[in-house]
Order: sequence, then structure tokens, then C-alpha cells
Amino acid sequence: MIKKFDKKDEESGSGSNPFQHLEKSAILQEARIFNETPINPRRCLHILTKILYLLNQGEHFGTTEATEAFFAMTRLFQSNDQTLRRMCYLTIKEMANISEDVIIVTSSLTKDMTGKEDVYRGPAIRALCRITDGTMLQAIERYMKQAIVDKVPSVSSSALMSSLHMMKVNYDVVKRWINEAQEAASSDNVMVQYHALGLLYHLRKNDRLAVSKMLNKFTKSGLKSQFAYCLLIRIASRLLKESEEGHDSPLFDFIESCLRNKHEMVIYEAAAAIIHLPNCTARELAPAVSVLQLFCSSPKPVLRYAAVRTLNKVAMKHPSAVTACNLDLENLITDSNRSIATLAITTLLKTGSESSVDRLMKQISSFMSEISDEFKVVVVQAISALCQKYPRKHSVLMNFLFTMLREEGGFEYKRAIVECIISIIEENTESKETGLSHLCEFIEDCEFTVLATRILHLLGQEGPKTNNPSKYIRFIYNRVVLEHEEVRAGAVSALAKFGAQNEEVLPSIIVLLKRCVMDDDNEVRDRATFYLSVLQQKQKALNAGYILNGLTVSIPGLERALHQYTLEPSEKPFDLKSVPLATTPIIEQRIENIPVSAVKQPEKVAATRQEIFQEQLAAIPEFRELGPLFKSSPEPIALTELETEYVIHCTKHTFTNHMVFQFDCTNTLNDQILENVTVQMEPAEGYEVIGYIPAKSLQYNQPGTCYTLVMLPEEDPTAVACTFSCMMKFTVKDCDPNTGETDEEGYEDEYVLEDIEVTIADHIQRVLKTNFGAVWDEVGDRFEKEETFTLSTVKTLEEAVSNIVKFLGMQPCERSDKVPENKNSHTLYLAGVFRGGHDLLVRSRLVLTDTVTMQVTARSGEELPVDVVMASVG
Repeated sequence: MIKKFDKKDEESGSGSNPFQHLEKSAILQEARIFNETPINPRRCLHILTKILYLLNQGEHFGTTEATEAFFAMTRLFQSNDQTLRRMCYLTIKEMANISEDVIIVTSSLTKDMTGKEDVYRGPAIRALCRITDGTMLQAIERYMKQAIVDKVPSVSSSALMSSLHMMKVNYDVVKRWINEAQEAASSDNVMVQYHALGLLYHLRKNDRLAVSKMLNKFTKSGLKSQFAYCLLIRIASRLLKESEEGHDSPLFDFIESCLRNKHEMVIYEAAAAIIHLPNCTARELAPAVSVLQLFCSSPKPVLRYAAVRTLNKVAMKHPSAVTACNLDLENLITDSNRSIATLAITTLLKTGSESSVDRLMKQISSFMSEISDEFKVVVVQAISALCQKYPRKHSVLMNFLFTMLREEGGFEYKRAIVECIISIIEENTESKETGLSHLCEFIEDCEFTVLATRILHLLGQEGPKTNNPSKYIRFIYNRVVLEHEEVRAGAVSALAKFGAQNEEVLPSIIVLLKRCVMDDDNEVRDRATFYLSVLQQKQKALNAGYILNGLTVSIPGLERALHQYTLEPSEKPFDLKSVPLATTPIIEQRIENIPVSAVKQPEKVAATRQEIFQEQLAAIPEFRELGPLFKSSPEPIALTELETEYVIHCTKHTFTNHMVFQFDCTNTLNDQILENVTVQMEPAEGYEVIGYIPAKSLQYNQPGTCYTLVMLPEEDPTAVACTFSCMMKFTVKDCDPNTGETDEEGYEDEYVLEDIEVTIADHIQRVLKTNFGAVWDEVGDRFEKEETFTLSTVKTLEEAVSNIVKFLGMQPCERSDKVPENKNSHTLYLAGVFRGGHDLLVRSRLVLTDTVTMQVTARSGEELPVDVVMASVG
């Protein structure tokens, strides 16, 4: 006898699972009692339950073991015990795929399926369909048709659901049952109607016209089943998303009419469908939002939760549409269900006005201690969005975040708060000092290494630029004294940045770094020694190059280049310009979602897209002498439409003196094979085509690659912009699509492609300089040029900034790509590296009157990059 445990036992942990320590071998031994006469239903039931438990726990049964147990179990069909018989059906379904010769029970199941005992018929159909393969399906087709239209709902539902599963085995046979399914769809039973509609849809879903007709029929005649209505709404919604009719369609009218259905389930499904439709206007959303507003005051928690969760999604795209529900949402803040309260508050944060921020913050603080970290993170993310929406409220929000930061919480929660505070500091200069002070206090008692090092890095970047940088030094040096090695190393780097940018605190920083030279950890000692020697030189160029702006090269690329240098002894010193640059801007590298313990374990860095291209091109003999790959275009350019007979994409690869155009070609004609495929290019001026590397053969739908090598202009090296006209030339050989036989003789053919543009952005690699002022001074004004231009077609500073960044292909520094509100002047700082490894800096001063006037100043260590920028902009 299995002992019953009540809910209290289960929650307290005092109860135990009666099947916890089962052994497969012991149960298989027990299964021998199935052969005993007379059959003991109670004991057999218990053993079958154990077998099912093991199967569902993932226990592996060998084919022989499973077959023996299965055959022993078939003897239990001799018993007339109802519970035992139904347990047999369950066991057959579970063992159908692991036992051999399961079809032996087909006759017993067919007998039960057509018998007079209704309680057997439904489960027998389900079990029979589980063991039936495609060839045997026709043998039971007659019985299945009868069962689908049976007057007993459980039998009809079982047959319909089994038919749905049998479609995967033999679609053509099941399709013949469509008339019976249509008859079942007019049943008075809610589940039968729902299952029948599901089967009809899956039989017709590949025929758009048939689905439309089915929708028309059922939307006009009406349904009795609320479940069937929900399915109809989903089908209609899917068709609406695929069609171009939009919201004038009768399908949309049907979904909207379901908002007035008597069943809450149908009303919610219709509201959710309207909200998830693309390109919905606020007016079209209004009826759905008003229905959800009513649900917000429902006594049922599940309805309140569904309503507020859906309104939360609407608020992301259409906050104004949800504003009408604000009063109802505020009432939900005190809801006993904390999930509902959290969703309500985050929705209000998206829809509330600036004047309601203070009140909302007070309401949030009243229940923050009662919700889990997971929900707290959601609240923090909503506050972060609110900061961007109402920047003037930064002081209220910052104080609230700092209060949360002082409370207990896990890594994810604390990380979300720190990231939010950092984003406020970056977006709002007025909040910088307050935010940094809060973060300094937090690291005094921070248990998370990742967060401590992140904050120290930020203090090193932003602290020296504040009015009183010396007040942060105490907090940073405390980390050197009190923390473990990773945090100490981060603190040393932060101290060095203060010394590099502020001459007043330099003597103090040197004293502190001298103390760090005696540290126990190698990394900390090495950093302190290195920074100390650089700072003692008192040269701005050294500070900028080695402390304020680190290496911008690809680390895996540097490792490979150094390894190659050691393999080939050379008298030449190692040239850092031969190393590919890091292609991902450092500003975009956010802290990953990793546990703190995993930080110490360095993982193998995956090769970037450019490094993969470098290896592919280096393997081609004609390109080996071109030197290191400087840049590859970020996205392939389509030179044909996707629907044409040949699909061609081009990737531009820039080297120091050459460009390689890589053409990825696909032949979409199954009766042709293309051979010796090349893309002939005609440059407008300056550039010279050196050679072509053909794709030897293009089979049907098999991608192939050909290359064109071009030399950059020598006479006028500043003329980097150029337009190439392109034509694909190839030999066509006809082939039989069925047999694949190809004609021996072919004929020459050609295909005109779109033109390819080469711009200045193809010759410059983006590089982030964290301290633009320092690197500007480091490069110096030896090669500096300045010119003023009028941007006559541009009407706003934001548009001007966006156009300049896109045109030059350089990296904005110090967040200068963000234009402050209500300003009529702005300075944009851009950094990059020109091909050949030359640093290039551009300062663009913009003034808005009727049009935008732009003063461009360019600096580089060489004259050519500066001339190229001025020639391109002019």
C-alpha cells in the first residue's frame, strides 16, 4: 500500500518519495508475477506504476529487458479490472519505442477500441495509434473514421488527437478523414470541437486558400467551444501577419469581435493577438487595452497577472496607449501577489509622467524588500529606461538606486544597479560626481570582484576629470590595502590614470605606486613597476600611449603574429602595425553574465570574422605577398536581387596597397552548371585591376567564391573613393536536373551586376580612444589640417553627427556622438587607424544656424591620412 502524504509533509520535506530508491533489476524480477494465475490486480498495478516511474525518470531499458516485460504485461489483458487495463494502455504507449514486436497487442487493442466499454475505447485508440506504423494505418482506417464521429466525447477526442499524431507517419491516409473531422467540428462538446478544429487546421495549413475558407466558415457560423475560439484567433492572427491586408481585413474584425465574447479566455486571447500584430496604431490598440484595463480589477489573480503582463509589453512600444490604465495599475502596486505588483510598477515607470516619478519611487521602496532578486532586476531595468526618458530626475533616481545598492542582494541584482548608475553617469554629466561618490562607498564593502574592478576602471576614466580628483584616491588605495589580487591590480591601474592626467596629485600617486611595488602578487607588482617608470618620465605622449589609451590590436592576432615572428628569426624588430586591429569597439564590451568564480579561468578566444578572412586569403598563393589584412567590410553587399537566377554578394578586403573583392556566388538554376566564373571590374579612375581568381564550378545551389585583385591609386593616393562597374563572365554547361548528366561542350555567357562603391570608410578601421584629449596631444600638430564646410542639406546637429560618423567610418570617442538637448553647437571626436597602421584623429566642430557649419580638424602621424580625409570631405 502506498502511503498518502499531505501537502504539509511535502513542503516541510519530512515526507519522502515512495519510489525514490527503486532498482530496475528488482522491478523486472517482480514483473514475473504477471504470469501467475489468478492475476492479482493490486500488486500488478503497483509494479506497472514502478516501471512507468523509472521510464519517466530517464532509466534506460535494454531491448531484451523491455520486450520481456512487455510480453509479460500482455497477459494482464485477461483481467477485467478497469484500473489495471488503463494502466496497461499507458505502459504500451511508453514502451512502444523500446520493445520489439509490440504489434502483438494490436488485436487486443482493436477489440477494446470497438467494444462496448466506453472507458476502454479512448485510451485503446491512443495506445493503438502509438504502436501503428504507416503501413498498418490503412488496416485501422475504418475504425478511426467511426471513432472520430463517435457520440462519446472521450472516444471522439482520443481519435482526433491520435489522428493529429498519425499525420507525421502517413499524412495522405489521415487526409482522407477530413470529412469526419468536419462533422466532429460541429459537435456540442467543447473539447471535441477544439480537437477537430486543430486537426482540420493542421491538414490544411500549407494551403493558404483552404485555411482562409475554413476561417470564413467558422467565423460566420460561430463555435460553442472557447478553446476552439482561441485557436481560431491564433490562426487568424498568423494569417494577418503573413498578409498585406492589414487591419482593414475581415480577420481583424473577427479578432476584435472576440473582445465581446462571454468567455474571459477568448477575450484575453483576442486582446493579446491585437497587441502582438505588427504596425498597430494606438487607435487600433484602444479596444484591447480597455479590455485589459477591466481585467486589472478582476478578483482572479491569473487574470490580473495576464492583463498587467500584456500591458507591460504594450508600454514598450506605445506607452501613451497605456496611460489611461495608470490609475488601475497604481492600485495593483499593493497587490498581495508580488509578481503582479512588480509588473504594475515597471509598466507605470514606462508610462508615467515626469511629475509622478517621485511618488512612484516612494511606492516602490515600500515593497522592494519583499520581492525576489529576479523581480528587483526588472525594476532596475525599468528605472534605467526612465532615466533616459527624464534626465532631469537623475538625482531622485540616483538616490533610490544607491539605497537599493546598500541592501542585501545577489550578483545579478547588484550588477544591474551598478550598470544603471554607470549609464546615468555616462548620459548625464551633472550626475557624475554624485554617482562616483555612491560607487566609491559601495566598493568599500563589495563582495563581487567583477563589480569592484568595473567600478575601479570607471573611477580611473572619469575621476581625474572631476573638480576634486584627490577625494577618490583614498577609496582606490583602500582596495590595494584590503582586497585580493584581482581588485588590487585594478586599483593600481586606476591610480596610474589619475597620475597621468593630473600633475597636482602625481607626487602622491608615485608614493602610493612605490608601496605597491612590494606587493605579494606578480600582476600587481608588474603593473605598479611599469606605471611607475612611465609616470616618472613625465611625458604626455608616453602617458597617453601606455596608460590612458591601451593597445587597440586583436589579442589572438597579436599572439599569432608574435608566434610567427619567433618561428622565423629576423634582424628586423617586431612591427606592431603587422597585427590586425581589434574589430569590436571596447565601449560595446559589457560585463558578461558569468559567475564570479569563473572570472579567473581564461577561455580560448574565438576567432573574429576578420581573422577568419585573413586565414582564408593567406591560403591563396596570389594574395600571400599582400601583407596583413587591414579591414574587411562589415556586411556583404548584394549585387543581385534574391529572386534572380544568380545570387552574388561582395565582401571588400583592404590591404596596405591593394584591395581584394570577394564574390560569393550561388547558381539557382538546376539545369545549368557554371564554370570558370569571374567578375570583371571596370574602375572609374585611379584604381588598377591586377588579376582574377575564378570559381572553377558552380553547381545548383552550391555556393562558390571568386576574387578580383585591385591595386590602389599611386598617382593620386588621396583619391580613395571610386565606383566599379561589374560583369560576371562564365561558361554555361546544360545539365539534366534529374540525372545530373552534363553536356561536354558549353558556351560563354555574361551577367551584369550592380556597381560597387569604394569609400573612405573602407580605408579606415574604427578604434576607440578612451581619452581623446591625451591622444590628440600625443599625435601632435605636425601633420594637422583644418577646413570649414557648410552642410546645406542637413538641418539638425544629430543628423550631421550621424552622417559624419557613417561617411568616415571612424569611432566616436568620449560619447561625443550624443548631442545634448537644446544645443546649437557641438564637438564630435573621432578616432581610427588608416590603412598601413597610421593613427588618425578628427575633431569636428558643428554650429547650427539655418544650416549646419562644420569645422574639420584632422591629425595623424603621417601626411597621407590627413590629406585623404580633407579630399574626401571636400
